[in-house]
Amino acid sequence: MTLRLFDTERRTMRDFAPLVPGRASVYLCGATVQGEPHIGHVRSGVAFDVLRRWLQAHDYDVYFIRNVTDIDDKILNKAAEAGRPWWEWAATYERAFDRAYEALGVQPPSAEPRATGHITQMADLMARLIDRGHAYASEGNVYFDVQSYPDYGKLSGHKLDDVHQGESTGVGKRDPRDFTLWKAAKPGEPSWPSPWGPGRPGWHLECSAMAEFYLGSEFDIHCGGMDLVFPHHENEIAQSKAAGDGFAQYWLHNGWVTMGGEKMSKSLGNVLSVPNVLKKVRAVELRFYLGSAHYGSMLEYSDKALYDAAASYQRIEAFIHRVAERAGEIPVGKWTDAFAEAMDDNLAVPRALAEVHRVVHEGNKALEGGAVDTARELAGQVRAMLNILGVCPFDPKWYAPEDTSAATEALDVLVRAELERRQQARADKDWGTADAVRDRLAAAGVEVTDTPQGPEWSLGSARGKAN
Repeated sequence: MTLRLFDTERRTMRDFAPLVPGRASVYLCGATVQGEPHIGHVRSGVAFDVLRRWLQAHDYDVYFIRNVTDIDDKILNKAAEAGRPWWEWAATYERAFDRAYEALGVQPPSAEPRATGHITQMADLMARLIDRGHAYASEGNVYFDVQSYPDYGKLSGHKLDDVHQGESTGVGKRDPRDFTLWKAAKPGEPSWPSPWGPGRPGWHLECSAMAEFYLGSEFDIHCGGMDLVFPHHENEIAQSKAAGDGFAQYWLHNGWVTMGGEKMSKSLGNVLSVPNVLKKVRAVELRFYLGSAHYGSMLEYSDKALYDAAASYQRIEAFIHRVAERAGEIPVGKWTDAFAEAMDDNLAVPRALAEVHRVVHEGNKALEGGAVDTARELAGQVRAMLNILGVCPFDPKWYAPEDTSAATEALDVLVRAELERRQQARADKDWGTADAVRDRLAAAGVEVTDTPQGPEWSLGSARGKAN
C-alpha cells in the first residue's frame, strides 16, 4: 500500500507511514450535539469512514476515535430556550446523530468519548500547560498564552496580529488573542470542580485531552471539517504540543456541503436534516451521494444532484442484481489496479467511481454477449470496490432478501406479456407502441435489457425526478 494523503499542516501530499507498523490511529472531531443532524454534519463521518475502510482492507488495525461535545454554550442556550435540562438536550441529539451515522452505514468508532466524561484529563492537561508557562489562571478562568507558542498559526496560516478567537474578551484575559481552556462557573450553569475553582471546559481543550487519553501523546491522523482548521484545530495543536505531546502526524480536512455557494448551517436557514433527506432517497443512495465527491472538495447540494447520484447508484446496483439473477452467487473479488491507484492518491473517490462505472459497462457488455462467467467475475470486482466505499448492494446493511417468490412469479408473468407485446410491435415496426411499452415498464420501476437471447427485466426504481 502506497497511500498518499494531503496534509493540511504541511500543505503537501505525504506518504502515509504510521507510528506503529500495522496500526493506524485516527481521531475525528465529532458532533456538538445541539440539534438534529443535517447532511453537512455527517459528511465527515462518511468521508473518513471510507478512509477507515481502505486502511482496514490493507490489514491495518485501525483505532478510530470520534468524540461527542456534550457541553457547550450552544447546547446550554438551546436547552434553556426550550425549558429542558442541558444534559437531556445533549443526550437527545447525541442519539439523533447515532441514528444518522447508523442509517448511512458509518462504522461505529472504536470509542466515542463524551467531553463531560473526561474532566480529569482536561485538568491534568491544564496543569501541565501552567507548569510549562503556556497557560495562566485568572479569577477562576484558565487561558492559553498564544504568544508563548512560537508556531501558532502554522496549520491555518494565520498571522498572530490577525488572530481573532471568536470568543468574549474573558475576565482576566491578558491578551484578546489568548483562548479559553476553563470557564469559571456562572449561576445556573453546570460546573465541575478543578484546582482553579468550579467551572467547565473550553471546546478546544476537550479534544486534546480525549485524543491523548485514547490514542497517546502521538497518533497518526486527525480529521475534521475545514471549518475547524481555525481556531479549533490550531488551538488543539498549540495546547497539545506546548504540553509536550507530539500530537497528530497528519491533518485531513473535508469540505463543506454548500447550498447556493454558502456553507450549510442552521443560521442560514438552509438545513436539510438527515431524516428529511431520507424521505427523498434511500439511505445507501444518500451515502453514495455524500461520498461521491472528493472529501476535500465542496459539495454543492441540490435535489437534482441528489437524484442524479441516486440514479447513478441504481445503475450499478441493477448490474449487480442482473448478474446475480443470471449467474447466481457473486463472490467478492479484488478491486482493480486503477481503483487502488485512485484510492491511494489521497482517496480520489471520483476517479475510483469512474473505474467502477467502467467495469460495470464492461460487465453489461459481457451479459449482453452471453459471457455470463465474465460478467460474474467483473461483478465480483465491482462488489470489492463498493465495499470500500460502503455501498455494496449485497452488504447486509443494505440487502435483506425476503421470500417474495410468489409475487415475483406473478410479476414475471405480467412483465413477460408486456415484453412479448413489445417484441411483436418491433417486428411490425410499430415503434410507437414498442416505446410506449418500455416507458410504461420503466415508470413502474422495471428495467429492460435487450440481449442476444431476448429482453430481460429487473426491478429498478420508479423514483420521480427533481423539479
